[in-house]
Amino acid sequence: MELLLENVIVYSVVILLCLAVVFFYLRKQRKDSKRVEEKILIAKAEGLYEPISLHPVVDVNKCIQSGACIVACPEKDILGIRNGKATTINASHCIGHGACFHACPTQAITLCIGTDKRGVELPHIDEHFETSVPGIFIAGELGGMGLIKNAVEQGRQAVENIVKSVKKQHNAEYDLLIVGAGPAGIAGALTAKKHNLNCITLEQDTLGGTVFTFPRAKIVMTSAMDLPLHGKVRLYETSKSELLELWKNVIAKHDIRIRENSKVESVTAEDGHFRIETMTGEKYTARAVLLAIGRRGTPRKLGVDGETMEKVAYRLLDPEIITGKDILVVGGGDSAIESALLLSDQNHVLLSYRGEAFGRIKPANNDKIKEAASAGRVDVRFNTTVASIGKEEITLVTAGREDQQVKIKNDLVYIFAGGELPTQFLQKAGLQITKKFGEAVLKHK
Repeated sequence: MELLLENVIVYSVVILLCLAVVFFYLRKQRKDSKRVEEKILIAKAEGLYEPISLHPVVDVNKCIQSGACIVACPEKDILGIRNGKATTINASHCIGHGACFHACPTQAITLCIGTDKRGVELPHIDEHFETSVPGIFIAGELGGMGLIKNAVEQGRQAVENIVKSVKKQHNAEYDLLIVGAGPAGIAGALTAKKHNLNCITLEQDTLGGTVFTFPRAKIVMTSAMDLPLHGKVRLYETSKSELLELWKNVIAKHDIRIRENSKVESVTAEDGHFRIETMTGEKYTARAVLLAIGRRGTPRKLGVDGETMEKVAYRLLDPEIITGKDILVVGGGDSAIESALLLSDQNHVLLSYRGEAFGRIKPANNDKIKEAASAGRVDVRFNTTVASIGKEEITLVTAGREDQQVKIKNDLVYIFAGGELPTQFLQKAGLQITKKFGEAVLKHK
């Protein structure tokens, strides 16, 4: 009898302990879920909830609340657990690492571009990165994958597919011509070299493509990537100059042909190959073409008087040599914020943004610009637009007060209003452009 009583007591204690564990676990779950809901409300209020580019979509029927996606994500508060399922929070901060996609043990995450309400225009490409025009391939940002690691991998895969399709006998000057010397273009050129393809790369600016236009002190967030002919590269936080130096060394070592300042004007199919012409009149022929250019083919202009003056620029290259100037920076994205902060060290900087608040910038940049504004290092003016640009001044207009224009002393103007998809160039080449409404870019098979 005593043994039975002891067993009952032991079992009762065990049951109570299990109930206590379950109780505290569920209470923690409710608290965590409530915190995530609060973060979502804040994200919605600040315009960060809706994605602007590549972003994760969670299949709640497959999600088992492992939290692996949250741990794997290098960014902050992109994903969270709400009501026992993973959900997006600050979706507009997602930059397409794909770490959540690969970490999910139940394959519940798909990487999509666009939403059911807001479409994103992209050239049509198949699973081999070939466009609607046979022989023309696309890799990198133009195809929707802008992250350096992803762009490198796409450049490699695209050329691997080109190798299988290029005929050994043809009447073109090159087996492959690559347009763009950014991450995807460099990886593609290295892969072509690996397979002994006669290849040349044309870059409208300088080696590095979009990365080259980053402010020199900008930290490039990336992850380990496999660079063809070089091997594994582990760069998690590195400066632009360090990344460019790596690429220069690899390109020099393998004798990769890149012609800078050669902007391609047209790509035309012609008798089994392609004829490529540049803005400066150079002509090439190639059996296949890889477009590894950015989505922002042309900087978006403000369309105001004085915008063609030499004092106006659309990228910041060497902020450290600019001192003692009155500078206007236009824009509300990360590039505008980072440039304004860099210039503020040695200049008087005015930042004009047409919105009411900075909605879609990295949390770290948001904190830094708020601090700089509070300290008086950057004069931030929301709800303003540029009316005109003069030789020694600029004119700003505040929304709702169009009749009250303000003239401000000015030496330099930097405009970061985004860029426009090179639609005309793509359509001229015969490529089909479609609008993606929440369509999968990366999904499990």
